[in-house]
Amino acid sequence: MRLLILNPNMTAAMTERMAEVASRVVAPDTELLTATAPRGFPYISSRAEAQVAGALVLEMIAERMGTVDAVVVAAYGDPGLRAARELFDIPVVGMAEASMLTACMLGERFSLVTFTANLAPWYLESVHAAGLGSRLASIRIPHESFRSVLDVRNELRAALLAEAGRAVKDDQADVVILGGAPLAGLALEVDDAPAVLVDPISAAVKQAEALARVAPRGAGAGSFARPPAKPNQGLPDALGAWIAREAGS
Repeated sequence: MRLLILNPNMTAAMTERMAEVASRVVAPDTELLTATAPRGFPYISSRAEAQVAGALVLEMIAERMGTVDAVVVAAYGDPGLRAARELFDIPVVGMAEASMLTACMLGERFSLVTFTANLAPWYLESVHAAGLGSRLASIRIPHESFRSVLDVRNELRAALLAEAGRAVKDDQADVVILGGAPLAGLALEVDDAPAVLVDPISAAVKQAEALARVAPRGAGAGSFARPPAKPNQGLPDALGAWIAREAGS
C-alpha cells in the first residue's frame, strides 16, 4: 500500500516530522510518501489561509492519482477534505476528523489542546463539521508564548500537558487531542499523561490504512458522488484534466 502524507503547509521540516511519527505506527507493508505545498503559507492558522490550502490539496492529489492508495491531509483543520472526497475515488482522511473519531472510541468526551488562540475558531468549526459538537468538552490553549512554530512542541510541552490535565479535571474530558501539525508525536512520548492522549497524525494514517484495505469504491450516488465532467480553464494541468475527464484521468 502507498499512503500519501500531504502537507498543505509549505514547511518541509513539518512534513518530515509527521512522516517520522507516522513511520512508527504504520504496517510494515505500507510505503509512506510525502508532499509539501509548493506555495501558500509556512503554517495555516486562519479560515482564509485554509481556503487557499484546500485548493492546493485538490491540485496535489490530482497530480498523484494512480500512484497512491490513500491520502492523509496533514493539517489539523482538514483543509479541502470534503471536496477531495467528492472529487477523488480513493480514501482521503483528515487529521482533525480522524483524531476526533479516535477520541470518541476511547472515551465519551474529548478536549482539544493546541498552542495558539488563533487556531481555536477554525478547530471548533472542524468539530461541528464532523458532527461531534456534543462530544467536545473544551478547547484549551496555554497562556505562554513561543518563539518558533517548529519547536513549539518542546517550548510549550509542560504548558500543553498542564492544559490537558485541566481539561480532565475541570472540563470532565476523558480524552485529550494534542492538535496541530507542529505537535506531531508529542502524545506518543508522554509517559505520565494526565489523560488518554491522541496523536492526530498517528490516528489519521491508521484510519487511512484501514480504509484503503477495505477498498471502498467511489460513490455513484449521494452527496459525495463524483461531479459530472466539466470544461474548465486556467486550472493546474492535472486538476483541470481530472475535472474534465480527459484521457487517462
